Amino acid sequence: MKTLLILMVFLIIGALFIISNQNLALSKADNFQKFRASYYSWFSHIFDNGKNIAGYVVKSEWLPSENQGIIDLNK
Repeated sequence: MKTLLILMVFLIIGALFIISNQNLALSKADNFQKFRASYYSWFSHIFDNGKNIAGYVVKSEWLPSENQGIIDLNK
């Protein structure tokens, strides 16, 4: 539930930044179309960046190599 709330707040804040940075009055149909296009573009960039991060994490080597991290207790 908390994760959903954080996600919703993030998306709303993103929408507010788009509206304020482009000085859009959403009561006008033309401005609303510009907002929709900008919001969709912003959201698709976030999705693409998330895919890139997830791919990097999956491809990372998480296990140590055979010689790393082994402590010789006989020394």
